[in-house]
Amino acid sequence: MSSVTRKVVVIFSVVVFAFVAVGYVLGRSSDDRAFRALTVYSEVLEYVQRQYVDDPSMHQVTNGALHGLLDSLDSQSSYLSPLEYSDYKTRNANPAKARAGMVLTKRLGYISVISTLPDSAAQKAGLQLGDVLEKIAGFTTGQMAIEQAQLLLSGAPGAVVKLSVIRRGKTEPQDLNLTLAPLVPAKPVESKIEGDIGYLHVPEFDAGTTAQIREDLLQLQHEGADKLILDLRDCSYGDDQEGISTAQLFLSSGTITSLKGQTISSVVSVADASKVAWNEPVTVLIGNGTAGPAEIISSAIADNHRGETVGDRTYGTASMQKLIQLDDGSALILTVANYYTPAGKAIPAEGVIPTQPVRPSLNDIAALDQAPPAPSSSLDDPVVKKAVEILQGAGAGQKKAA
Repeated sequence: MSSVTRKVVVIFSVVVFAFVAVGYVLGRSSDDRAFRALTVYSEVLEYVQRQYVDDPSMHQVTNGALHGLLDSLDSQSSYLSPLEYSDYKTRNANPAKARAGMVLTKRLGYISVISTLPDSAAQKAGLQLGDVLEKIAGFTTGQMAIEQAQLLLSGAPGAVVKLSVIRRGKTEPQDLNLTLAPLVPAKPVESKIEGDIGYLHVPEFDAGTTAQIREDLLQLQHEGADKLILDLRDCSYGDDQEGISTAQLFLSSGTITSLKGQTISSVVSVADASKVAWNEPVTVLIGNGTAGPAEIISSAIADNHRGETVGDRTYGTASMQKLIQLDDGSALILTVANYYTPAGKAIPAEGVIPTQPVRPSLNDIAALDQAPPAPSSSLDDPVVKKAVEILQGAGAGQKKAA
């Protein structure tokens, strides 16, 4: 950095500092913390400029600060630099014909996997819940936006994307080649009956899922089912409105969810007796791979005492994001609202905690690391076994829709 540039940057910092100080004194904002934070930032920036071991690249410093700022908010918010946002718009204007088929989040600043879609390239490659994608196509995912990662994981059918994956219990990343393929249509809801217990496994909440579930529920009733296991494990993709509509199939009264944000008008979704399709007892299976619309359903059923939730804590992603373009060509992907449970808890804060916890044993975890099993209705599955015990136990018949 030249001496002239250094002086310009320092002067700019002083101006910013002065502006902040004046604004603070005049009380331009009712939130003093914002001004104090800017004051600290200005002070840190000045120390970096004057005392860092080398001349710092202010572009890199600012870019890193903005990425870190958004990453510190939650796992869904991101900053896109002008170059990153330009690439994002270009790729979105020309949708790829093949994708990996993963639901992603961020963990400790890196991209990680919540779940893989059925029959997707990611599932066939063995990717699973908790895998951290340290690198995608040679690019580190530290401070990478989820949308950028999804773009790197898309392209022409047959294209190979090299991944560096850190897996649970492993100290070193392993290389993995993922071959992109066109996403197949969503698997239909799996429906079966064993004795008087119906079983529904929902892989995702795509458009039309609620209508399909309603049809399957009526068919199960026709076949003699008077109890239901609703399996939402590894269900983390879909439309939140489909989740709300599905919850209405089970609840005749009460609140389903609330959507709240600082600038978003609160929206409360409630049950509707005219939409109920299942009045009999129901137990919901959930796990770490349960997210989004599936969290809305499971919390609605549990908090309204309509049925038990069995398994493990859900991931916690039920929220709304907004894309905000900035004047310099960069953009923010900002979480502007969260979905809340009927009990008033923000779902992204801690997920949905099961009313009947059933966590995998060490042997189950070891088996999962080797080959993640698909959700099963077998009694060998401890979560299913617990659900059956609950439905067959005393008082199960009281857990009906009013």
